[in-house]
Amino acid sequence: MAKIIFQSNPRVHQLFDDLEKYLDFCKRFGYNMDETDLYNNKSFAYRQFTKYLSGKPAKDMWEIDAKVD
Repeated sequence: MAKIIFQSNPRVHQLFDDLEKYLDFCKRFGYNMDETDLYNNKSFAYRQFTKYLSGKPAKDMWEIDAKVD
């Protein structure tokens, strides 16, 4: 009988790394974390995340929510 060997897939590792980065971003900037928004350019939170990754300033929802009268 052959021994089953599982090889790790780099795409899976990249996906989980991106999910962790997205979770950290959502916690830091006050966005609702939804895993289905990852890689969805129609999502406002993911668009802000891509801006953050490229070095541009992202909107901080903690500050915006604190300004509400």
